[in-house]
Amino acid sequence: MAAGIKDKVAIIGMGCTRFGERWDKGADGLMVEAFTEALADAGIESARIGAAWVGNALDDINVGNSALPAAHALRLDRVPVTRVENMCATGTEALRGAAYAVASGAVDIALAVGVEKLKDTGYAGLPLRTKGVQNDLWMPYGSAPGTFAQLAGAYAARHNIDSSDLKRAMAHVSWKSHQNGAKSPKAHLRKAIDIEKILSAPLIADPLGLFDCCGVSDGAAAAIVTTPEIARELGIDNPVTIKAVQLSASNGNEMQYGDWDGSSVPNTQAAAQRAYAEAGISDPKADIDVTEVHDCFSITELVIMEDLGLSDAGRAPADILDGRYDADGDIPCQLDGGLKCFGHPVGASGLRMAYEVYNQLLERAGDRQRANVELGLTHNLGGAPFNSVAAVAILGRKD
Repeated sequence: MAAGIKDKVAIIGMGCTRFGERWDKGADGLMVEAFTEALADAGIESARIGAAWVGNALDDINVGNSALPAAHALRLDRVPVTRVENMCATGTEALRGAAYAVASGAVDIALAVGVEKLKDTGYAGLPLRTKGVQNDLWMPYGSAPGTFAQLAGAYAARHNIDSSDLKRAMAHVSWKSHQNGAKSPKAHLRKAIDIEKILSAPLIADPLGLFDCCGVSDGAAAAIVTTPEIARELGIDNPVTIKAVQLSASNGNEMQYGDWDGSSVPNTQAAAQRAYAEAGISDPKADIDVTEVHDCFSITELVIMEDLGLSDAGRAPADILDGRYDADGDIPCQLDGGLKCFGHPVGASGLRMAYEVYNQLLERAGDRQRANVELGLTHNLGGAPFNSVAAVAILGRKD
């Protein structure tokens, strides 16, 4: 019977570019930037990497949808390089591929890298068909803000929450992230804003206002993984290890007008339950110290808190307003500012989240550092609530 990969894979190096309007570099340059930092962090030569996975979803770096641009840019020594795409969970998918390769014994050291150059598509959101280069239609039933606005309406109806109360909780989500992002040197947006400015911003798709929506950015992130034994041989006595990586893909039931009422994301619930089981976590509220979740919209983060079991059903707005997920709260969320401040270069986001948790575990997060971090969680959500891919990863220390 499968036993999972808990503590079988160590992360020995990570890198992350500054996210933003990166007109100074193409996708290849961004990958090199993240990879160079990861190599220096790991203290190894690139020749030791036995395989690589590159996550890229929407831009035009691909040659026939292959991984050749990454292999060329990183000058990998004729090792297998695989391009992966799983909607907005692409970055975590790349990490999962590298981690599984190491856990299986197929290679000793593997690389995961994610990159996206969305600004080059010339489109002000996630590109639709005919917008940008080589892009598929991801939102066949409307825009991304319009789709997630429906999640807000369904959530309010399910839990009988007044719209003004829900908007204030959503505003707190964005306020908290901007407070954190101001301390994050690699974030795209680094300006703290007040609640009233968020509440008075123009509507994008009711009830989502301008500050309830994440921006569009370029960026890349990378992780180098190996076994804990090899990590120790490299002088890393107590490495960061992967406790779990789990994905859940919709089977279409949500779109068949059955029992699902649109107020939650079943795939997040499934991925979280599997990840907790793999990591040996029975009480996530007590065990998880920090989180980085897929805050493409403020309502998404709010609902995710319940789907992850960190808030009870219908209690996320109150928990948010009480400060549970603030930087000084019980379970800080988006200590680096999240998608709200980094934007969402799709292939890079999952690895960017892991980069923040990794640095928190190693006490390298500077002004953002949270004390006594032992377990951190990342979450990606690809697609719409009714047709999604969800990914949950849990990182900790070996000992």
